[in-house]
Amino acid sequence: MSPTRGTDWYYSGEKKAPVLTVFIGGNHEASNHLQELPYGGWVAPNIYYLGYAGVVRFRGVRIGGISGIFKSHDYRKGHFECPPYNQQTIRSAYHVRNIEVFKLKQLKRPMDIFMSHDWPRSIYHYGNKKQLLKMKSFFRQEVESNTLGSPAASELLQHLKPTYWFSAHLHVKFAAFMQHETNSKEELPKATKFLALDKCLPHRDFLQIIEVEHDPNAGDSLEYDAEWIAVLKATNSLVNVTQSSWNMPEKNGLHARWDYSATEEAIKEVLEELNHNLTIPCNFTLTAACYDPSKPQKNMEPVHTINPQTTEFCAQFGLTDINDRIQQAKEESSGRGEYEEEEEEEEMDSTGSAEEPSEYNTDNSGLSSINPDEIMLDEEGGDEDLSTCSVDPSPDHPPEFSTSFSDIRIMPDSMAVSSDDAMDSNNEELEKSGVSKQGEEKSSTERPLKRIGGDENGGSGIKKIKRRNQAIYAAEDEDKTD
Repeated sequence: MSPTRGTDWYYSGEKKAPVLTVFIGGNHEASNHLQELPYGGWVAPNIYYLGYAGVVRFRGVRIGGISGIFKSHDYRKGHFECPPYNQQTIRSAYHVRNIEVFKLKQLKRPMDIFMSHDWPRSIYHYGNKKQLLKMKSFFRQEVESNTLGSPAASELLQHLKPTYWFSAHLHVKFAAFMQHETNSKEELPKATKFLALDKCLPHRDFLQIIEVEHDPNAGDSLEYDAEWIAVLKATNSLVNVTQSSWNMPEKNGLHARWDYSATEEAIKEVLEELNHNLTIPCNFTLTAACYDPSKPQKNMEPVHTINPQTTEFCAQFGLTDINDRIQQAKEESSGRGEYEEEEEEEEMDSTGSAEEPSEYNTDNSGLSSINPDEIMLDEEGGDEDLSTCSVDPSPDHPPEFSTSFSDIRIMPDSMAVSSDDAMDSNNEELEKSGVSKQGEEKSSTERPLKRIGGDENGGSGIKKIKRRNQAIYAAEDEDKTD
């Protein structure tokens, strides 16, 4: 199972992944391909994508996840984007939507593992916050203001209370232990072990193996989750493929129905529909030409594709094929001459300049301190030796913190942020390095962004990527051309 960001791999049409992999999308994936599978599906043999949000089972382990990152100005919109993308929709396509959070909040049964790309907001208060700020000092302002991470993911963390929660996005390894409050005396206390990993680069903490309790007698097939399928069927009428902002049903007197959770009867019906065989069919289908590095292709504009896996899934469970609905809406709008006007309105909307109020009063997702545009293909200091960030063992800094969950501190339930706590680690770092606080603040604010939109004279808008780690990326001549 991999909650990590996109990697530079290609499917040759013949190979099969040696290990079953379940993953979610972040903000550096091929959105046009993942969008073909809004309810999840195989992106290659033995590699399964959970969709915009999804829940599956493997050997009795319940695995859920939500794709994308949080941005408040797109949160209440429908999934309206489709190829070819413009400069706005190429980003908004991977922004989390409230309908996915609403669906996941209908779940009642226990969750073993949950994945999100950006961190749940406030999770940093339940781990070694001082060390985190030593390694990523530019997080300090957002940690102190409690705006780092996704408020939507935090909401799901409080509701689902999974045993494990895995995230990525912030390019640093961090573990935490969150003890959840109980709602009644009868409810057993639950706790979540959180783990985020670093970038997949040399000398970085990007891999950790965790033993998870499972059913040794279960088969090796990935399975549908009956409760999740029942929730999808119940919420099908809420599917929205427009860019209009709207709120999910809630108990406020404005909606006839607000509870879309699955009843035992509905779950039983799903099981009967499948003849109690929950195995996910291995029905991967190629929808694009295989990449061949020996035959470079010219840049081609992506096309809107209806994936047979999604068609089959929707037909089986009576669900709306989101991409088919988008295509229908696009054709109808084009016939009335409205589509181009809607696109122009959307371009203004997605910048956030005319943003409607959101239930969340902030728009901070990870890395917003240094990159409001949220596209980071490389980061400053990417080759730094993180061993220089280590701290001496103490009650506040357990030895070998990053090696396993066994070293996680149990933090108090309160999420209040102590500015003294954050400043202590800063002062400690300054004393050791001999660098003034003013100098550090200046360097962090002057950190250059990696997105290059063009030269000062209004030249080409081609995006350039600063290459590092030549042993991983490409030959020296490629590095020079970049």
